[in-house]
Amino acid sequence: MDSATTTVNVDGYPTRGRTETVIPRAEPVVWSKPGAPGPLDTADLSAFDRDGFLVIDELVTADEVGVYQRELSRLTSDQQLRADERSVTEPGSRVIKSVFEVHKISKVFARLVSDPRVVGRARQILGSDVYVHQSRINVKRGFGASGFYWHSDFETWHAEDGLPTMRTVSFSIALTDNHETNGSLMIIPGSHRTFVGCAGETPKDNYRKSLQMQEAGTPSEEALTRLSDAHGVQLLTGKAGSAVLFDCNCMHGSSDNITPFPRSNIFIVFNSVDNQAVEPFAAPGRRPTFLGARDFTPVVGC
Repeated sequence: MDSATTTVNVDGYPTRGRTETVIPRAEPVVWSKPGAPGPLDTADLSAFDRDGFLVIDELVTADEVGVYQRELSRLTSDQQLRADERSVTEPGSRVIKSVFEVHKISKVFARLVSDPRVVGRARQILGSDVYVHQSRINVKRGFGASGFYWHSDFETWHAEDGLPTMRTVSFSIALTDNHETNGSLMIIPGSHRTFVGCAGETPKDNYRKSLQMQEAGTPSEEALTRLSDAHGVQLLTGKAGSAVLFDCNCMHGSSDNITPFPRSNIFIVFNSVDNQAVEPFAAPGRRPTFLGARDFTPVVGC
């Protein structure tokens, strides 16, 4: 009689347990071989490997920014889309905070995803073909738009989406100027080499609450203090059209925007085709595919 075989997913990064754990990163940060072709030079790749992020001062042109701003305005004013589950509003209001899966909703943003300036850098960092694990626009209107508490994206994507390893990179492309005062991205440089497994179970359908205000999957103040003492905190600003590329395990967050100046960005998350999502490692079930894709078709450059 033939014996049945069962595939067991080995969890190299346990999280959402009874206590917080701290584990060194096991995987490379830059996966491509030295000299591999792509838009990033050796110094860029070295900086990304060291810090976990890289700033590109002008990834897209001012004219292109204008196109993306108009598309952003169209999406956020679409009443039908506002009622869609992919749209997330500010707590206690109907003001849009985020819209997910924009590369499928919008042909404009779909072209941006497949632009060689974008996907080419993702392939070079991850050393493989890539697919879009998640895309979204984040809108921080002036006078009180809420921020995002400190977290590692990989912790969530591992726990709730089933990404096995740290082979994922995010692009945050500024659609408005990102100032020191309007809720810009903060990163702890070097934190990408330490995984913080957070304490506490994942509630069922946690995403419904966490997209407005994350609680499960947030590190302790003690862990954040240790990382900050060791590496410092860097505030990342830039003109519209600039971009920040950051590793999936970077500890990052942003504050509320109480200025009159809006801050809007598009986020594109590329995952290696060799790191496809399996079942969640620390959640009752999968999140919707607009948050964690199950279509692993590689992005083809335009």
